[in-house]
Amino acid sequence: MFFVLFAVVMGAAHYYIWARAVRATTRPGRGRRVGTGVVVFLYLLLMAALAVGSAGGPFGALVAWPGFIWLAGAFYLALILAVLEIPRLVLNRTARVPEAPVTVGAPDVPSGTTPQEQPADPGRRLFIARSLAVAGGVAATGVVGFGTTQALGDPVVKRVPVTLGKLDQRLSGYRIAVVSDIHLGPLLGRGHTERIVRMINEQRVDLVAVVGDLVDGTVDELGEAAAPLRDLVSTHGSFFVTGNHEYYSGAEPWLAELERLGVNPLRNERLRIERAGASFDLAGVNDVTGEAFQDGPDFARALDGRDTSTPVVLLAHQPVQVHEAAKHGVDLQLSGHTHGGQMFPFHLAVGLQQPVRSGLETVDGTQVYTSNGVGFWGPPVRVGAAPDITVVELHHKFARR
Repeated sequence: MFFVLFAVVMGAAHYYIWARAVRATTRPGRGRRVGTGVVVFLYLLLMAALAVGSAGGPFGALVAWPGFIWLAGAFYLALILAVLEIPRLVLNRTARVPEAPVTVGAPDVPSGTTPQEQPADPGRRLFIARSLAVAGGVAATGVVGFGTTQALGDPVVKRVPVTLGKLDQRLSGYRIAVVSDIHLGPLLGRGHTERIVRMINEQRVDLVAVVGDLVDGTVDELGEAAAPLRDLVSTHGSFFVTGNHEYYSGAEPWLAELERLGVNPLRNERLRIERAGASFDLAGVNDVTGEAFQDGPDFARALDGRDTSTPVVLLAHQPVQVHEAAKHGVDLQLSGHTHGGQMFPFHLAVGLQQPVRSGLETVDGTQVYTSNGVGFWGPPVRVGAAPDITVVELHHKFARR
């Protein structure tokens, strides 16, 4: 159903692109036929990327790279051309020229006659269409090019202080590296993982939290790409909770593989983190997608029966899980999933489903931090949502400076 809906929507977008960038800019003939062929080819390439791009291997990558880049290109080209409809209407209006003035009272000219407008000058109208198509193409290329450098470049390292009222002051300054949405797959491989591990290790943190969507493929396909995770270094270890994409990729084999790599899955469970005689609880719940696989989140199992005088930090892939977390007295939830919107203006749609798109906010009395993630899904493009690795610093309310 998703594939059919996607095909229909993108088919409409490509028809619009063809109408504005091919039909309106060419006269009937060879040029229009060539342009039509190019648009049809790009549409088929995009659909092929969606159908086989996740298959992995050289062929999958060969199709995925140009197909998903064009997906971003088609989106921004259609969006920019739509914005240009207003100047198009204005300019086409000016392309109409009045007839020569008539002399009232002349033979065969009735009284009250006024100059009439002629149809638009075809040559000028064609020039306007071509100019706007070129402008739209240049703008879309620039946006996608910039977004590609953002998506494939080094993540931004953010430092976010969080005050927890119950935190023992002996734990003030405790540092948690939060990384989400790595999305290993046909476009992101071992080098991507190695860079993430290197950047996290440079921060010398106390704990690493990988909050879901590590992979888009099976262990057989991507096990080697994930292998550098064994090199993560922190005082209290690395922990993982499932995202929706783990269930699409085979959650059970991946959880076993991560445990083998020393990245400890938290499956609706918690443990106590201690330092200098003080402690807090670290808990993790499965992603809501797991409900379809009889492996959904169980907040009661993860959180009931704990010592409520100490704070609890919860790892949960989707920010929307904070509503249930708040009912169980969670002090801080660490999440991902949204990609920060990934490509403007999609960030506007995130708020329809998730309470926090990016950053630290308080929802129902519980603080929730949402990372932009370090990977991408679909197009290797990020516009307005740079990838990030976040170092969350826990502070006692009187100790924070």
